[in-house]
Amino acid sequence: MGTDLNAPLGQNRRPAKTKARLRKGPAALGLFAAAIAGVTAFALMSPSGLLPPSPVPVQTDIAVAPSGGPSGKGPQDLAKAGSEPGRATPPSDGATVNRTLLSDGNVVTTYSPGQRGKDGPAIIEVGPVRGQDPRMAAQPNDLLLEDASEGRLPVIGPDGLRPMDQYARPWSGARGTRIALVIGGLGLSQTGTQNAIRSLPPATTLAFAASGNSLQRWMQEARRAGHEILLQVPFEPFDYPTNNPGPQTLLVGDGAQQNLAQLRDALGKITNYTGVMNFLGGRFLSDAGALEPVMRDLGRRGLLFLDDGTSAQSLTSTLGDALEVPYAFGDVVVDTQLDRTAILRKLDDLERIARRNGTAIGTASAFDESVSAIAQWMEEAEKRGIEFVGVSALVKDTKRN
Repeated sequence: MGTDLNAPLGQNRRPAKTKARLRKGPAALGLFAAAIAGVTAFALMSPSGLLPPSPVPVQTDIAVAPSGGPSGKGPQDLAKAGSEPGRATPPSDGATVNRTLLSDGNVVTTYSPGQRGKDGPAIIEVGPVRGQDPRMAAQPNDLLLEDASEGRLPVIGPDGLRPMDQYARPWSGARGTRIALVIGGLGLSQTGTQNAIRSLPPATTLAFAASGNSLQRWMQEARRAGHEILLQVPFEPFDYPTNNPGPQTLLVGDGAQQNLAQLRDALGKITNYTGVMNFLGGRFLSDAGALEPVMRDLGRRGLLFLDDGTSAQSLTSTLGDALEVPYAFGDVVVDTQLDRTAILRKLDDLERIARRNGTAIGTASAFDESVSAIAQWMEEAEKRGIEFVGVSALVKDTKRN
């Protein structure tokens, strides 16, 4: 069937009806012209014009899982937008779309919102920074340090970032059973310190004795290995001086000024720690006049305080709550007996406490027997669903919680 280009639109050419078609022609042409004029006027008045806006170009990258093709990319491998020649880079106010082809033929699509212009919605960052880039874990954040005669001392940053948060070991945030294991006495023995850093899983927290040797070197090695670290400071026990914690012990009778000077001297030994842990100190921890200035100074510097839990008369919780200083207590000292079987039994007790309460903190010293037993037990406990975290994840912190 032919088409008459000179006939009115929509009519087939039929010679028998030519006269009728010619009679209707002027009317049809008038209607067609009116329609064209109406559409044109609508297009001119419309802010977006006659045609709808062009769709926003998006990046669509397909990566085939190892068993599904030659690309060798797994489901987690998403190509970066604009990484291949000839591909359109998404505009700044559009989402980037990445698709991953799985081996079973399904496609996983990931949408990454892009930065919008000044007229778009704002992207707001909520919450404090926690943790540190592993590549920089052995390097201090200069904004969290002040220069003093005792060395470089920790302080809260100008934006409110605390050392406790900056140097914390990241964790999953899940609601499962969590345990923190803190190994103290590092720095006192070179072989013992080296063994602990290399043998213990990264999730263990390591406490360095303020009177130890080569502390900055050991700190850097521990941080590179993924450990959260504390500084262990000696406090006066009830039977002092028969039981002497060592040089620069904080003493009740020395007064606040002397004790703060001793504390600052200890704090300047190393960097990159989240807080302070006591070494002994039953008498000091039970004396409000002696403990209060120390706790206040730790809180002002953005540090946590870990009480090993061995003193029933400790005022840590009372002063910690009053001064809003992050604090925690140890639940079990796992190596009161240097016997592998006894240590494993204590660790099982620690797990029972954690399953009952949701969390638990165990403390130990860096003896070879303790390190070996703890490393083995942690590997087994992880298979039972225990998550091991840095001690900073378990402190009572009114500013965070």
